[in-house]
Amino acid sequence: MPSPKDQLTGMHQAIEKALSLRFPEHRPPSGLFSPIHYTLSLGGKRLRPLLSCVASYCFSEDWQKSLPAAVALEVFHNFTLLHDDLMDRSPLRRGQATVYRRWGDNTAILSGDAMSIEAYAALSEVTEPEKLPYLLSIFSKMALEVCVGQQLDMEYEERQDVTVSEYMEMIRLKTSVLLGASLQIGAIIGGASSEVASQLYEAGVALGLAFQIQDDLLDVYGDEATFGKPIGGDIINAKKTLLLLYALEQLKGHELEELKEILALTSEDRRNQIAHVRSLYEVAGVRTYAEQVVKQYTARAYALTEALPLRSEGKELLLTLFDTLAGRKS
Repeated sequence: MPSPKDQLTGMHQAIEKALSLRFPEHRPPSGLFSPIHYTLSLGGKRLRPLLSCVASYCFSEDWQKSLPAAVALEVFHNFTLLHDDLMDRSPLRRGQATVYRRWGDNTAILSGDAMSIEAYAALSEVTEPEKLPYLLSIFSKMALEVCVGQQLDMEYEERQDVTVSEYMEMIRLKTSVLLGASLQIGAIIGGASSEVASQLYEAGVALGLAFQIQDDLLDVYGDEATFGKPIGGDIINAKKTLLLLYALEQLKGHELEELKEILALTSEDRRNQIAHVRSLYEVAGVRTYAEQVVKQYTARAYALTEALPLRSEGKELLLTLFDTLAGRKS
């Protein structure tokens, strides 16, 4: 039997092939589809479609039947990134120019809209149509929650009283529900009961929370070459991340005032304050705290998964994928 790593590689290749068939390089009109092909060709680990395929494999050997859903999840995820980059005015994605920088704002909006529609079209191609209404309800709930999370994220940029609990709920919606839904949808396609699939969803949500906080850590402490976008973007944009909220709670006296003064600057002026904010984070013990939160949510994801009645081959593969997610490096 192939090793888990080889199995995941095989799944990854199948996902890439399915994506390329749906979005060939020269699909007309090029003004609409070239940015989509470009976005998908930037690569990435394809974590969400892999989660869906592996979840299906946890209940059935025929994981290929989850490929339509895997494509839907990856296209939807990249649609959100395309629009997020536009809203955040991010210049780079995976080390390359973002779509709005290459083609303009209007193209980024329209190509993103087309991707969201294509995601539903891909999902509708599942080979067991009797499952489609349930899958669509899961997918639609997730899609709306991601939009709610993005809206809250933007609103929190303007608020000065955001709490840690509000932040955690925001990232649950913006990031974690997509990972949870990827597992839930794959499990349903594989033949899991709705109850077991829902428990797997909760494991995915926990892992997603850990993943997002780790992403916040990488934004401050990572390496730009491997992170794929400029370091310090959250500081420049005064994003209410867990790191910032914890620092605001822990700092006292002149150090707290220094941080508040930096937050009151324009985003352009904050570009020169990244190192200063990082030093204040060190005083507050931000990195240690955030890393501990990552460990706690990761442990919850593993514990929830261990308790489920999964095929041994699928369980081994899923935990291998979890290891990849939990072991992100800067």
